[in-house]
Amino acid sequence: MRRFILFVGLASCLLGFVEPLRAFCGFYVAKADTTLFNRASQVVLARDGDRTVLTMASDFKGTPKEFAVVIPVPTFITREQIHVAEKALIDHIDAYTAPRLVEYFDSDPCRRYEMLRPMAVGGAMDSARIASQEARAKALGVTIEAQYTVGEYDILILSAKQSGGLETWLTENGYRIPAGAGPVIGSYLRQNMRFFVARVNLGEQARLGFTYLRPLQVAYESPKFMLPIRLGTVNANGPQELFIYTLTKTGRVETTNYRTVKLPSGSELPLYIKDDFPRFYRAMFEQQVRRESMAAVFLEYAWDMAWCDPCAADPMSATELKTLGVFWAGDDARAGQNVFVTRLHVRYDALHFPEDLVFQQTGDRENFQGRYVLRHAWTGGDTCPAATDYKRTLSERREKEAQTLSNLTGWRIEEIRKQAALPVPPTTEDVAWWRRLWK
Repeated sequence: MRRFILFVGLASCLLGFVEPLRAFCGFYVAKADTTLFNRASQVVLARDGDRTVLTMASDFKGTPKEFAVVIPVPTFITREQIHVAEKALIDHIDAYTAPRLVEYFDSDPCRRYEMLRPMAVGGAMDSARIASQEARAKALGVTIEAQYTVGEYDILILSAKQSGGLETWLTENGYRIPAGAGPVIGSYLRQNMRFFVARVNLGEQARLGFTYLRPLQVAYESPKFMLPIRLGTVNANGPQELFIYTLTKTGRVETTNYRTVKLPSGSELPLYIKDDFPRFYRAMFEQQVRRESMAAVFLEYAWDMAWCDPCAADPMSATELKTLGVFWAGDDARAGQNVFVTRLHVRYDALHFPEDLVFQQTGDRENFQGRYVLRHAWTGGDTCPAATDYKRTLSERREKEAQTLSNLTGWRIEEIRKQAALPVPPTTEDVAWWRRLWK
């Protein structure tokens, strides 16, 4: 079992139908949260001005004694700037922003109607061990700038003169550095970045009664709005999933050194997808990654936190937002009205993402969500010209839904038609030659 985990490289209307970019309606029936993906790390960034609160949820699957994390940080971190949060906060923002499936029910076409458009601090470490650590670190050109116990974590803040000395010190102290990490570490040192090192304090964890790893939080000030991911790619076994949730006052957040692409949204799909939404969403995301040559960051959600439509989860409370770092809202019960949430999803590896993620806030407050639609046909017995026309278009609509699903996922259209119980349309060869003359 690995003892060293580089987390994220620092270390995701009853009637009518709506158009994109308008208020959404319909009934929420399913969501695509981060549990659909393996090796999925989650980060929340609350940012205003140069102030950032970073919350990191670990996806570590081993025993707590095997866990450790090394994170490049742009500035010195004091003990009071480190906090341990509850995983429920990450789960809530994940559920609230997750792409969702909604369904509509067609109304009676014979009826006239108007369309609706809708920081706890633990005990001190042993002084003799601290002195020994510091002496060896000094000999290697490594400075232990600070060490704290916060909740169930022992924290070190390190700086170094060169990557080799830092690698040696980390290795000697039980942090397994992947081969090839030296140049990456050196690049962070040249930027005068420090290293936030955390491992589980088993005694404190037992005393506190936790059986899982809670998210770590760090508050700091820096003009750099970025997320270091390169360390996590050095010895990664295949591509990794990263979900980034940003909370800002101004509007949507995007990456500046990679393309930020909106996922396809608003597509109408065959009804059987209601029972197969997770598989659909994974396949759809993988298809978009391929089309972008695995070199883009995908926007899955952008919305004012005060409301949602349809809601995959309730908006976050003022207390939850404050705990996640929304320091500008205070204790106002309507804090969500001054918070804009962006959800980004990236699949990355060292080849396609050679640079750390760099972000910028925009003034764009246009709402967006990854949203997929099921439309149930009207099955009433009323008769009128409108009903006749409606029924005539149903087979064409179902075929279009199947084609859309095939295009989004890469699934074979023949299999989709079979799953949706659609008739196989005639090929050109099946149609009499004279019918092809005068369509």
